[in-house]
Amino acid sequence: MIKAIIHGAGGRMGKELLRLIADSSDFTLAAAVDKFGGEGVQYTNLNGFDGEADVIIDFSNHVLTKEVCDYATDRRIPVVIATTGQDADERAIMAQCAEKVPVFHSANMSLGIAVLASLARKAAEMFPDADIEIIEKHHNRKLDAPSGTALLLANELKEVRTDAEFKLGRAGNAKREKNEIGISAVRAGNIVGDHEIIICTDSQTLTLKHEAHDRALFAEGALSAAKYLVQQKVPAMYDMKTMMK
Repeated sequence: MIKAIIHGAGGRMGKELLRLIADSSDFTLAAAVDKFGGEGVQYTNLNGFDGEADVIIDFSNHVLTKEVCDYATDRRIPVVIATTGQDADERAIMAQCAEKVPVFHSANMSLGIAVLASLARKAAEMFPDADIEIIEKHHNRKLDAPSGTALLLANELKEVRTDAEFKLGRAGNAKREKNEIGISAVRAGNIVGDHEIIICTDSQTLTLKHEAHDRALFAEGALSAAKYLVQQKVPAMYDMKTMMK
């Protein structure tokens, strides 16, 4: 059984992880941690737990990246960082942590998005002159735009279109340039997360799309990442792409 520390256990995704672990034959809960407390939370600080653990799954907030990485480094525990929005300093902290322990980080913890990214890259290779647009849709409470997942997909495409530039939204005189990858954001209602990639030539259009129906899929992906990470013996930065390989 994999002993998991859930950091951010009082939040929506943390609660989902606690529910999945309670029903899991692969995982057991080492500690539930959340600075704000909440139902099922045992500790309000990571340093309050000094018991045995095989992995940390962090679904808190990117501003706590240093705290999580310091704890993982000090205790030599692999860590799945499922938060997004890290700035350059926070990304540097994760990279330093990955020199000491295995670290898994992805802009989206959905296995389906990982498959979508792989398919999009292949399609871009097959249609080198096609126009490419990404449309992402999320609930009306989401703070960032474009989404981290949209940027993940765009960066995957940029590995094929190495000279591409990202065009965020369109207004006014918005004539498309040849090497653009357009990214548009929609914020409405309670949309969990839809990502659509349009690859269009003068003669045909290929559309690739992923729809998230339930936020549980992100918790499921985090557990898959944790299971993969505890098998990695080399400290490094891992992500969905390395896990799929």
